[in-house]
Amino acid sequence: MHRFPGEVKGDAAFHGRNSAIVRVSTRTANSPGRLAPSTRRPPVESNTATLGRRERILLAAVAALLALGLFLLRGGLSPAAPLDKLARQSLEPAVALSNGRPSVIEFYADWCEACQAMAPAMERVEGEHHGQLDVVLLNVDNPRWQPEVDRYDVNGIPQLEFFAADGTPVGRAIGARTQDELEALTTALISGSPLPAMAGVAETSVLKPAESTAMAGPRSHS
Repeated sequence: MHRFPGEVKGDAAFHGRNSAIVRVSTRTANSPGRLAPSTRRPPVESNTATLGRRERILLAAVAALLALGLFLLRGGLSPAAPLDKLARQSLEPAVALSNGRPSVIEFYADWCEACQAMAPAMERVEGEHHGQLDVVLLNVDNPRWQPEVDRYDVNGIPQLEFFAADGTPVGRAIGARTQDELEALTTALISGSPLPAMAGVAETSVLKPAESTAMAGPRSHS
């Protein structure tokens, strides 16, 4: 096919213009002197994430307040009951009976209502005579004190055993006592006087081995 010279030139000119346009476009896009504007945006914290953290902090605070409230309702900060306080601060019986002070040993149980009712009066008496008198509490439900329960023939509680300063047993009281009765009993015990006569209170004496042998009869083992 033959082309006219004008057509060839026109065609070449057309292609030349296209090439020039392409080249110019390429230089404009890839020119080292120009930077194409960035379409990427810095990360923006979403409202959902912010609310999530706030909700977690709020829930943690509410949980802490609920735990504190439950602790307070269960008596975590309440003072110890008198019976528990006396039991925790009690000396060992062997120590109390050998330290040169008169002693009162009380046999009790946590479930004993009479023991709980008498505890505040016993606590006041112990506080008034602190350093002059030892108050020892032994829980009858604790197997550790079973030898003492057997030794002092504990059949009912509260039972109080009174001991002189040298550890000698001098009396026993069975049943709850008022503060006035406890005051009278402990005052006599500290002064070394006989225990006052009152219902449920009996004096005790130590049976010496020699007297026990002399008084033993043929039916002593029955």
